[in-house]
Amino acid sequence: LLRLRLEALLRLRLRLRPIVLSAPALLSRPTMPLPAAPPPQLVSVAAAQFACSADRAANEDRAERAVRKAAAAGANVVLLQELFSDLYFCQVQEESLFALARERSTAGGSPGAGKGGNAAAASAAASALLGRFSALAAELGVVLPVSFFERCGQAHFNTVVVFDADGEELGSYRKSHIPDGPGYQEKFYFSPGDTGFRVFQTAFGRVGVGICWDQWFPEAARVMALNGADILLYPTAIGSEPQDATLDSRHHWRTVMQGHAGANLCVLAAANREGVEQAMDGSDQTITFYGGSFVAGPTGELWDACAWYPRQPQDHDSQVEEEPEDGISLAIGQFDLARIRLQRASWGIFRDRRPELYDAIGSLDGGTRRGAR
Repeated sequence: LLRLRLEALLRLRLRLRPIVLSAPALLSRPTMPLPAAPPPQLVSVAAAQFACSADRAANEDRAERAVRKAAAAGANVVLLQELFSDLYFCQVQEESLFALARERSTAGGSPGAGKGGNAAAASAAASALLGRFSALAAELGVVLPVSFFERCGQAHFNTVVVFDADGEELGSYRKSHIPDGPGYQEKFYFSPGDTGFRVFQTAFGRVGVGICWDQWFPEAARVMALNGADILLYPTAIGSEPQDATLDSRHHWRTVMQGHAGANLCVLAAANREGVEQAMDGSDQTITFYGGSFVAGPTGELWDACAWYPRQPQDHDSQVEEEPEDGISLAIGQFDLARIRLQRASWGIFRDRRPELYDAIGSLDGGTRRGAR
């Protein structure tokens, strides 16, 4: 009996004996593999910069050369400046300058339908411009937003049409924020845009487009980012202030947009014209457009920039370069949009938003959206 009890105790101890696994045994335990990283989506974005003249045909020829130059440098998305066909006519209020508008469409249907000779000519001008740059986008395989002065029925807009890399028109955006001040009297010419902020699915990522004054509003950039924009584009016409020669907005202008890029983890490009332009009413008023077109990365870093105009040292971050022989400067940056999407998701700025706390943003005075306090 004693022997049987000892044997039972021994068997119990053996069952309770701890099992110690060696390091190789622990490492061999099955684990769930991490998802594979998405393949790179490399995209090169270019912003062009050049001076405009009173010769519309010459301006549009130069714009085409700028697109070709950018494509030759490897750009997939090419941004031209705002209203590049003409001098910046909004310096003054002059009713004859409405003749610069191009008929895009009418409430009745086809462009220029049922209209007189002036409307038909305006419609033909729009078709010629947009047809030319649509064909150019297809030839070069680039995404190409095109800015122009649009007339639609009785309304006038500051408009961008976006062409995909096969030349297909993806849609248009009409400028939402319309400035009105000395030298920038756009409210005389343009109605506020009615498209809302739009994002276009292109062959090279999702592209959101704002126009000039839109670039000062963080709400516009955030709406485009919320709608999935990978790249924010801002065609621009900005320079000196006729009423105050001491006011220099160039660094403020650039820094604000670098903030949009960083706050939304998006690529951003702004294309500005350069040079001195006289008002088109024959007065002595001029604006010096300061150029400085640039491309910024998703943390707001300045990736590449064209020179400020005039090309001379002005302060610590001016870029001094010789004027190119063809008069066309380019800022270009290449980015991996797939990597940026992961970076945007992991940073948490969209995960941690609190839209229920932002009601005041929908008001003019910080009250509720309906104006009640």
